[in-house]
Amino acid sequence: GIGIEVGLENGQLTVITPIDDTPASEAGLMSRDIIISIDGTPTESLSLQEAVSLMRGEPGTTLEISVLRSGEESPREFTLTREVIQTESVKHELLEPGYGYLRISQFQSRTGDDVLDAIASLNARMEGLNGLVLDLRNNPGGVLDAAVEVADVFISNGLIVSTDGRHDQARSEFTATPNDELN
Repeated sequence: GIGIEVGLENGQLTVITPIDDTPASEAGLMSRDIIISIDGTPTESLSLQEAVSLMRGEPGTTLEISVLRSGEESPREFTLTREVIQTESVKHELLEPGYGYLRISQFQSRTGDDVLDAIASLNARMEGLNGLVLDLRNNPGGVLDAAVEVADVFISNGLIVSTDGRHDQARSEFTATPNDELN
């Protein structure tokens, strides 16, 4: 693929988010871009599944898409080379002594563990952090349990999230455990 999450918004094929370090993000595709054609095929009459099928293909092959971007009058043309997309939901780096950067691009089943590993790595390099930038920009969501695990890393008590529904089995609550990793 090319590394984007797409959806239909108001009947238009819309980029939900480009996935970090993929052909789509490197080419400059942005959230809310409207894809109007894929390899010359207009998207207005395509189902979401048909559009996704057109964008997928053999790694190394090219794909041409036209997008409309908010505030612009004419479409932008992109030629992208398909790749096998491997997503890494957590990235981290040291910004300066005592301050780290943690990016979560989406919540996957291992994200909670990956966040703990990243914080441990940053702490080991600095013998403790004074601050951390948590970057969730363009994160489309994902696995609820993983999002709860990440929140639990940073708080030590209280309700993290609850769900409610008409039936008892649709109700649940997730509360923090006493383990604030950064104090």
